[in-house]
Amino acid sequence: MSRMFTAGFAALALSAVPSVALAHTGVGDTHGFMHGFSHPIGGLDHVLAMVAVGMFAAYVGGRALWLVPATFVLMMAVGGALGIAGAPVPFVELGIVASVIVLGLAVALQWHVPTAAAMALVGFFAIFHGHAHGAEIPAGVSGLEYALGFMFATAVLHAIGVGIGFGFSQVGARISRAALQAGGGAMALAGVAILTGYL
Repeated sequence: MSRMFTAGFAALALSAVPSVALAHTGVGDTHGFMHGFSHPIGGLDHVLAMVAVGMFAAYVGGRALWLVPATFVLMMAVGGALGIAGAPVPFVELGIVASVIVLGLAVALQWHVPTAAAMALVGFFAIFHGHAHGAEIPAGVSGLEYALGFMFATAVLHAIGVGIGFGFSQVGARISRAALQAGGGAMALAGVAILTGYL
């Protein structure tokens, strides 16, 4: 069953490739959707946090597999709307970096938490990520298309994280645990490096 999930999430990630091809001038909507799509994948902190969300969801399992990423995307949209509207959210950059550290630790330490707690955790951090995306919308760009772009990119990164989580689960319990610890630990350390200016 998990192989089917892995294949499905890999297919979802690959589905983004045609969209990236539309980034060339004169092809598709280069002023809204693609600006939004490129924003999350252009920052290491965003990429690490969003992949960690997917890995965390895969580890928690059950309904968390889709509820945790869906909660992140939904709350990120809320944060994005606040950013586009110019509504202030304090400590946005700190919240983003903290998400990398905390979610990396959640993966590394394989936190056993109820689905609702996992949803609350990622939802809280999603507001910071969304606000940053929304606040940096380029002038003259459609807010709706831009938001759809960064939400889609986020979903793809979540799918990649879920796929990685399932991939680890196929190599045996001991190796899987070591791989999760190494991957999550590296994410958390990268977050610390970003926080301290070393990365």
